[in-house]
Amino acid sequence: MEVVLDGCGIDLTHDLVVEVLERFKHARKVAFRFFCWAGDRPGFGHDSGTYNKMMQILGKTKQFETMVSVLEDMGERGLLTLETFQILIKAFAAAKERKKAVGLFELMKKYKFKVGVETINCLLDELGKAKLGKEAHTLFERLEHRFTPNIRTYTVLLNGWCRVKNLVEAGKIWNLMIDKGFKPDIVAHNTMLDGLLKCKKRSDAIKLFEVMRAKGPSPNVKSYTILIRDLCKQGEMDMAIGYFEEMLDSGGETDAAIYTCLITGYGNQNKMDKVYGYLVEMKEKGFSPDAQLYNALIKLMINRQMLDEIVQVYKKMIQSGLKPSIHTYNMMIRSYFIAKDYDMASAVWEEMKQKGCCPDENSYTVLIGGLIRLGRSVEACKFLEEMLEKGMRVPQLDYNRFAADFSRAGKPNILDELAQRTKFSGKFEVSNEFSRWAEMMKKRVKRRDPMRAEDEYS
Repeated sequence: MEVVLDGCGIDLTHDLVVEVLERFKHARKVAFRFFCWAGDRPGFGHDSGTYNKMMQILGKTKQFETMVSVLEDMGERGLLTLETFQILIKAFAAAKERKKAVGLFELMKKYKFKVGVETINCLLDELGKAKLGKEAHTLFERLEHRFTPNIRTYTVLLNGWCRVKNLVEAGKIWNLMIDKGFKPDIVAHNTMLDGLLKCKKRSDAIKLFEVMRAKGPSPNVKSYTILIRDLCKQGEMDMAIGYFEEMLDSGGETDAAIYTCLITGYGNQNKMDKVYGYLVEMKEKGFSPDAQLYNALIKLMINRQMLDEIVQVYKKMIQSGLKPSIHTYNMMIRSYFIAKDYDMASAVWEEMKQKGCCPDENSYTVLIGGLIRLGRSVEACKFLEEMLEKGMRVPQLDYNRFAADFSRAGKPNILDELAQRTKFSGKFEVSNEFSRWAEMMKKRVKRRDPMRAEDEYS
């Protein structure tokens, strides 16, 4: 790769490097090799933006040792920013590495970064999003003497407890917020409203909503969206429409998110006339469908096995100037494999790559699993090797069928070969998984035909 890049005569810019890293954000090995190559080019030096982009990729793939090494390099070059530490905090929190996340505060001191309320709020928020509400609260109590909490501090703690559906502790934080002299704002109210609905306490959620209407803060579009989304999920469309119309009557402005809730709710009830009616209404009111709504429509078409309509919705999405997400393509590929339409599944895979959307681990899992189910294990093996070369984890697949296909094709040792290959590249856990499946296949063959097993595995 480096040799080819050397011969291209590329005029490197920081924006170009960031764009390339974004395109290959799911291919950690490829991205890091390109990053290192760019850093060694004469006349080019990484800035904080390119470093932080690489840090994000490493964080999502839990390459913590490399992240710390890159951070130290940034420190030596004087390129560390607050965003750098926030990326690390998010990565450690998502991986449930609380001790490492807390240790970053000492590292920030080393590089003379002030640890203030916003930094601590960021950590508490990320712990909460990772469903570590208890850990976030413990950390808050440990650090409370080192900073002055603000209303956002209590709101992120509230959100952390709501995410793990612990309303008792959420209630304590709500009362603590008030005791400390803070009046819960609309963000805090919406957080509690969402938490109550997540815990299936709809009657309590509606009571809170009524209190908001009577005493304030007045419900905003977000408040109505939270309530309407839950009602649509439960199939309570009459109540959802009631709140929708109430919002409009009170002067609230609707948005694409609420229409997505209503369209999904009616679509799940197979009331496609309502779906098309709201799409027309959106157009009349000047609302353009966003990417989330297009994804919801594609999912509806998939559930109804309207495969031709999937392509039509996708084309409209492209024509609208919206960029499909990796989730969009993964849904489409899975749907065509379920329908045993290999050509369309392959076409979507190629379309995804041409649009600059880098396949992630889920994409490969869907593709490889689909190929195996269609008896195309040779192709599946090619993409499995591609995954390993990119530094991705081996997916959970039907290795029984995979190995059986290769055995019939005269390659009974394919799993042993993959085990050796991953072992040499240092992926011992992956290697052990392949070895385990290889041994299982040998035993099965031996039970069926002892003489054949001796010939194949001698």
